[in-house]
Amino acid sequence: MADVMNVGVNLEAFSQAISAIQALRSSVTRVFDSLKDGMKNKETLEGREKNFISEFQENLQAVNRDLNELERLSNLVGRPSESHPLHNSGLLSLDPVQDKTPLYSQLLQAYKWSNKLQYHAGLASSLLNQQSLKRSANQMGASAKRRPKVQPSALALPPQYVDDVISRICRMFPDMTIELSRPNGTSAVLLVTLGKVLKAILVMRSLFIDRTIVRGFNENVYSEDGKVTDHATTALLHYQLPQMPDVVVRSFMTWLRSYIKLFQTPCQRCGKFLQDGLPPTWRDFRTLEASHDTCRQ
Repeated sequence: MADVMNVGVNLEAFSQAISAIQALRSSVTRVFDSLKDGMKNKETLEGREKNFISEFQENLQAVNRDLNELERLSNLVGRPSESHPLHNSGLLSLDPVQDKTPLYSQLLQAYKWSNKLQYHAGLASSLLNQQSLKRSANQMGASAKRRPKVQPSALALPPQYVDDVISRICRMFPDMTIELSRPNGTSAVLLVTLGKVLKAILVMRSLFIDRTIVRGFNENVYSEDGKVTDHATTALLHYQLPQMPDVVVRSFMTWLRSYIKLFQTPCQRCGKFLQDGLPPTWRDFRTLEASHDTCRQ
């Protein structure tokens, strides 16, 4: 007999119970197969009836035997401990009028959002630590006030340098078409066409991407923002490295290019191509794996 773990479940009996469930399902399947096939061909009607009744009784006895074995093993499995992850608040799930007072489900939802908030706060902290915003006490003195402010060099890059970065990105991704224009001075606007899947408009300030709008290939640019635009805005916040803005642009373009198979790649979580009529619109920032917006949460 296997040891009973501290959770109060006999693992050996649990494994045997699973096998008993499979045997019971097989026995029930044989009963229905026997009813489906009916009386097999025999020389006489009496012989067919006798053979059918005999076979049907054997199948029923097998079902009864497997059911008794499953009941015996279920008594040996034991019951898990009654510890709740939310301690005494888990007792709220026993409320018989849960539809009127859904406290337990709301508490679980709040716990889930609390974990998600902690995760995103950790990401924000790591991004802020990369900004090198530490200041010493001496910099707050009079000498620091007399020192002229130095503007970040990335905000004053010449247009030719920006053009060279965009040209290198175009050569990296031949299936992505990038049209660069400057309608208002030196700030660039990029029109990115990804095959026949989507189009994206990127408003840039030097090599920093200020705004992005993503639309379907034949969609009106003035339509309401959708999921992909929201995800692209999130990606802009994720890829932040002020010291190397060209790396940020290249990383964002690599992420955007992963949508080239938007309608051909299934969700990595549920394995489906469509959910609520939508393809998997989320792309992981590191692995570029596709998933539905609801599956990733």
